[in-house]
Amino acid sequence: MPKDATPDLLQKRWLHSHEEDSDTEMVFRPASFKFPPSRGRAGFDLKANKSFIDIGIAPVDGPQESSGTWTLQDNQLQLFKPPSSAPARTLEIISVDKDRLVVRK
Repeated sequence: MPKDATPDLLQKRWLHSHEEDSDTEMVFRPASFKFPPSRGRAGFDLKANKSFIDIGIAPVDGPQESSGTWTLQDNQLQLFKPPSSAPARTLEIISVDKDRLVVRK
């Protein structure tokens, strides 16, 4: 696990900063980050009680939200959506600090 990847550090609303992506990495920034204009940003909001809100882009470019739970094991952030017991999405954390989360594509 990256040295600083702790549940406390991850507990916030992260939005995809697609302008910073590379061929192999996706970058997320806190919702308070000053993003350039975009037609919508996907992301997720990780809560201290291990619940999360998945933030998608609705057909009218606004946010579309659904909920689930999350876990952090080793360098894997797993996002679960009911009723499935399998992760809906697994993100391998490359690096994280209070202002930037980088995961493998």
